[in-house]
Formats: sequence, structure tokens, C-alpha cells
Amino acid sequence: MPRRNRPGRDRPDRAERPDVGGTSGWAHSESGQDGDWLVRSVPGAHATKTYRCPGCDHEIRPGTPHVVVWPADETGSVADRRHWHRACWDARGRRRPTRRW
Repeated sequence: MPRRNRPGRDRPDRAERPDVGGTSGWAHSESGQDGDWLVRSVPGAHATKTYRCPGCDHEIRPGTPHVVVWPADETGSVADRRHWHRACWDARGRRRPTRRW
């Protein structure tokens, strides 16, 4: 029997499906000695701009998976978001942010 390549009547179209997982922009909270943070993973396919990691002061080039971090309290805003390499974010307790941050 041939396979159907079109969505069934009971399934929503791709545009109507809710976005799930790492591509949705959902953030999880992390606590550390430096406070509470909201952390969102950015897959390489969604990384389209160049950022500077405050942990190592190197560029995060387009296509590089990384994390976006901002304070978890109500005072955190869009201006408080920082893009980090995952390894730099995980090592922030052992290393301090660079002078540019």
C-alpha cells in the first residue's frame, strides 16, 4: 500500500501545530551562587547573528549552538539577556565574566 505524504484531516497543518522543545524558546530556571537565572538553549540552526560570550570574550558565530541567559527576577528585561557558550555558562562558578560584560 502506498504511503500518504499529506497531512490527515484530523492533524493540524504545520503552521497550526504548537512549537515544542528546544526550538520554542522555552526557558528553564537555574540557580547558582550568582543568583537565579532563566536559561534558554539556542540550537545552531536558529543562531543567525554574531554575539560575544561574556565568559570567554570570544564570538559566538552564526550556526553555533549556545544559551541565552537573563535574571529570573522581575527586574530582568530584554536588555539584561546575555548569549553564552554552553561550556562557559556551565563554568561560570570557576571563571568570572570578562571585562567587556
